Amino acid sequence: MQARKLIVLAATLVSLVAAGSAFAQDKAAKQKEVKAKAAATLEDFYKANPKLKDVVAKAPGYAVFTTYGLSFLVGGAGGKGIAHDNKTKKDVYMDLAQASAGVQIGASDTRYLFVFKDAKSLHDFVEKGWDASFGGGAGAAAGSVGGGGGGAVFTGGEAYTLTKNGLQVGFAAAGTKVWKDKELN
Repeated sequence: MQARKLIVLAATLVSLVAAGSAFAQDKAAKQKEVKAKAAATLEDFYKANPKLKDVVAKAPGYAVFTTYGLSFLVGGAGGKGIAHDNKTKKDVYMDLAQASAGVQIGASDTRYLFVFKDAKSLHDFVEKGWDASFGGGAGAAAGSVGGGGGGAVFTGGEAYTLTKNGLQVGFAAAGTKVWKDKELN
């Protein structure tokens, strides 16, 4: 009887160690995927506006996200990204979510780049998160948007947007929220 308990205990421990190892590999794979998408997204911004490469390099830090969304009267989008500290070279994995309501229909693949003006703004973005609520807006967009001049100003820096392979039509009230990804950090 005692031997049977030891075998069950040993099997349970081996299972737990294997599960923990699989989780670590899964986490590493997810981190690698997010980093690869972030790097590709940054290159998309540089192609759209080559001056951004110098802006990003001189900034204390930046955050870059890729989101996918759908809308039909109500809409939502979500994605992952990283916030990068140019001084420490440290990446923090982040999540971004959006919600909207209004007369709208569409699908989109949208990329965001936040360039921070100072280290405190980057720190607050990472540690406290960020959210923006927008009043109603109307318009239609298709293809690539945002490759021109400066980005939209927010407290702490500038934000740039690229829309790839998407179409949005209508008007809606929307909000965006960014927070640290507890699973990947």
